[in-house]
Amino acid sequence: MGAAACVVTLAAGLWLFAGEVIPACGCGPVVGPGGGVSGDGGQAGKPVPQDWRVLEGVSYENLTVFPVVTRAEANTNGFATLDEALASGEAIVSESGGEIIRRSRDGRPVQYSGGPQVNRLVLINRGKRPLVLLAGEVVTGGKQDRVIAKDRIVPPGAVPLPLDVFCVEHGRWTGASMQFSASKFIVHPSVRERAAVEQKQDGVWAAVRSGTTSTTVSGGGAGGGIAPRAAAPELSRETLNTVIVESARSESYAKVYHGSRVGKSVDAFAEEISRRFEKATSGLKGERVIGVVVAYGGEVAWSDAFASEPLFRVYWPKLLKSYVVEALARPRTQERATIEEAREFLEPLRGRVNEESEPGVYRWRQTSQGRYAEIELESLAQRTMMLHWVKIQKTS
Repeated sequence: MGAAACVVTLAAGLWLFAGEVIPACGCGPVVGPGGGVSGDGGQAGKPVPQDWRVLEGVSYENLTVFPVVTRAEANTNGFATLDEALASGEAIVSESGGEIIRRSRDGRPVQYSGGPQVNRLVLINRGKRPLVLLAGEVVTGGKQDRVIAKDRIVPPGAVPLPLDVFCVEHGRWTGASMQFSASKFIVHPSVRERAAVEQKQDGVWAAVRSGTTSTTVSGGGAGGGIAPRAAAPELSRETLNTVIVESARSESYAKVYHGSRVGKSVDAFAEEISRRFEKATSGLKGERVIGVVVAYGGEVAWSDAFASEPLFRVYWPKLLKSYVVEALARPRTQERATIEEAREFLEPLRGRVNEESEPGVYRWRQTSQGRYAEIELESLAQRTMMLHWVKIQKTS
């Protein structure tokens, strides 16, 4: 199966479920790319929490990670992550067309009409907690491994959800099981950007094949002047292409993390950054680490932040490895982004705003301005809480 077969169909309109017609999302009007209300809407430039503070970065090779800390407390124990929910059985993800046992009074199976679709899975939240999904998270199994297309929250007890996804395997469309398991990793930022911002399958494939779409070599850093020539990346685009497209034809994108050609480099790199990060944040008094700003050489390119330190810590190991893959595929340089540049990166954007919401469950908001995009995921249950905030310097 080639990339041409991977056509995205966003969840909209109606969906057939057990012989009945129901709204595609089980929610209110969807507002977002391709339709609905957009523009500044009075929301552009909405500031990030004022009590966020950026610490000095920790660096290794061409990667610098700046911790983001806060004194504020938020209780996120009431939310489940995709990895833990799949591992515990609280959530089920399956190919459409399969039979899933939904926890109900009579325990009868629910049969889905039609066959498997490349860009559509089915998710059931059988647990008692809202389920958090992040764009770029990978589920393994079924006919082919898939990437979650967009941040969202799935309430407990909701009807089976038609879940938009992207494919990241080239050539596999077979599998003994229709169901998926947690992969415990997330695609590297160049691929994640295409999924989260562009929402286009061909863009995801282009990023997967090229390793990274960035062509920028350092930004000058402090002092400016002429930047030294950057060395070739440790993990070339050709190597990533070989691992993902050829070596992984019958396996998955997971080969990037688990294969001997790349996985050992990723693990060693991540362990060193993790060690330095823990040392830099171990002496905090009254502050909690809730996110990071990420720079490659002198270029600040990415940020992930969460509502609480426990939620950040759950995602941190797989986020870190994704940053490392990106770093290995970018030019090596001795330049370092400054803490002032990291702070500036957290400044809110003022630009075009797109939103999606499910009343009483979540609101997804994307703001785009020039080369930058900012995405917020808010929980609307009981009280409004910003669960996840990501800012991206776009590479396309």
